[in-house]
Amino acid sequence: MKAIVQDAYGSADVLKLRDIDPPAVGDGDVLVQVHAAGIEAGVWHLMTGMPYLLRLMGFGLRAPKNPVRGLDVAGRVEAVGRNVTRFKVGDEVFGACDGSFAEYACAREKRLAPKPGNLTFEQAAAVPISAYTALQAVRDKGRVRAGQKVLVIGASGGVGTFAVQLAKMYGADVTGVCSTTKADLVRSIGADDVIDYTREDFADGTRRYDVILDIAGNRSLSHLRRALTPKGILVIVGGEEGGPWLGGTERLLRAALLSPFVGQKLLGLVSAERLKDLEFLKELLEAGKIIPVVERAYPLSEVPEAIRHLHNGLVRGKVVITVPGTAEESGPPTAPRTENL
Repeated sequence: MKAIVQDAYGSADVLKLRDIDPPAVGDGDVLVQVHAAGIEAGVWHLMTGMPYLLRLMGFGLRAPKNPVRGLDVAGRVEAVGRNVTRFKVGDEVFGACDGSFAEYACAREKRLAPKPGNLTFEQAAAVPISAYTALQAVRDKGRVRAGQKVLVIGASGGVGTFAVQLAKMYGADVTGVCSTTKADLVRSIGADDVIDYTREDFADGTRRYDVILDIAGNRSLSHLRRALTPKGILVIVGGEEGGPWLGGTERLLRAALLSPFVGQKLLGLVSAERLKDLEFLKELLEAGKIIPVVERAYPLSEVPEAIRHLHNGLVRGKVVITVPGTAEESGPPTAPRTENL
């Protein structure tokens, strides 16, 4: 099969399109014929091996243990392991796996859910990791409720577009922070107000928020706290600043150390994959309560360019990868091609 692989850590230049063997299917695994795969910040970190903490966490010291990149996936089931009970060959699925930038990817059964019937594969691939993160930030850490004022910093990105919609769904008055060219997008997904960070400072003292979701990750704790109410909650979702060893984790640690000594709650989020959350998101998507924002789809061969585009901060919503030779539109499952393993 064709896949995007890397033999060493580095920039997008280390990514190459190659022919490799399909992944082996274990007893609890689902083999997915990939129709589309999403790109998010985690892919860039795993590609570069930065911060170095990632390498110490088991991803590989000198080179990635898994050479195939990609986490978000949407496609059709090609084969299932003998212990799999929730899926059969031909089912349309979406979720997370290791190595989705390929014609086939293998995922544990609990990492997948039936694809929302009202979404294309491209739209479904834009959901999993970003929407997981937004849901857990808004609902679990921020505990957003009706009537609260919520500030979403980085509102136009993959996580941010879901966070704005989810905060609105829970009844909050939502302000999104983004650049001039993305303000129309943030308003279109439900933001009550938009702050253009190139023209004004959200922490200028004129406004206070009950919950701040910091997805952009490039502002100091003191700056963020100025925009919080005295008993407000700050949720640090992202972070591209910091040193080479800890990266954005440095800010999470500082927040954890400071939080017990101030009236505000300063919380860091490390999102977790939970099947119940993926199934909940599926319900919201099918009900039209949230929608994925897909700026552009790149073919598999152009993954390096797609990652460069994402890392430059130019993306409105999400970019996704499509695999040539697969149907881009959802429809009735295709005839089974592989028996259960």
